[in-house]
Amino acid sequence: MRPTTALPGKAAAVVLAVTLGAMTAVAPQAVASSAAQYWHQNTLDKHKAITVQVLKRLFEDGDVSVVDRYIRPGYIQHNPLAPNGTAALKALAGPLTTQFPDLKYDIKRVIADGDLVLVHSNVVLTPGTRGSAVVDIFRFDRDHLIVEHWDTVQDVPATSVSGNDMFSTVSSPRTNEPGPRWLTPCSRSAATAYFDQLLVRKDVNAVDRLAPEYHQHNPAIPSGTAGLRETFSAFFQQFPQLTVDRKRVIADGDLVAIHAHYRTSPEDRGQSVVDIFRVRPDGKIVEHWDVVQDVPATSANDNTMF
Repeated sequence: MRPTTALPGKAAAVVLAVTLGAMTAVAPQAVASSAAQYWHQNTLDKHKAITVQVLKRLFEDGDVSVVDRYIRPGYIQHNPLAPNGTAALKALAGPLTTQFPDLKYDIKRVIADGDLVLVHSNVVLTPGTRGSAVVDIFRFDRDHLIVEHWDTVQDVPATSVSGNDMFSTVSSPRTNEPGPRWLTPCSRSAATAYFDQLLVRKDVNAVDRLAPEYHQHNPAIPSGTAGLRETFSAFFQQFPQLTVDRKRVIADGDLVAIHAHYRTSPEDRGQSVVDIFRVRPDGKIVEHWDVVQDVPATSANDNTMF
């Protein structure tokens, strides 16, 4: 709002001096904060691009040179089929393109948070087959090199109770890209609160946190809240000793992934499960994907799947 009368010269000079002093004190902090935020977002996008390039070139093209370029030699592996180190990764991935020349690593969504990048993909070895649902999680160091990897793999079934496949985005807007990053804190809080209430504390009233149009991509569970409440009520009765140990949360915009160890009893090796939630700006969860893999009895490394 503009003043209706001019300030006397001396008063104007005082106001100008105070204003400039305030700008001098505040501006460097604001500039530093903006620069840090820009650097953080740029780093996340860079790590996403590196991850996609590594997966595509390594598994579709058989180009093992990306391993030397983007992965630390002391690479820590949690896939039970592979030992630690880059040599083992090359030995595992290299022959795949010879055996499966049409292998497709069809990346559906990529989310990044801190030093972690998660990729949700449909990996098809042979055209015309359904392939596998795969979640890869990579950890980066400060030099932007990959230093650690977890994954969870599940065969894609022929049918789905909800009619949704394991990969598509049904909720509006129909995009696989994460929403704006300012949504991240709210999304993380909403998804972890729902997850802990339902699966850690086994309280089926957690479904009240879901949007009415909740869309389900787990092949065995219907969409909507009623079917979910019924499914988990029966599941908790069947497995009263169920424990769910939340290992890591990766949030990016309106997408939140939670990697956890599910065990139906103390004697059960359990399952590695990655749940991916899409959260509306009002905090209601509107869509869910997951990938589930049994923890095997043996592993080529000593790191566990978690």
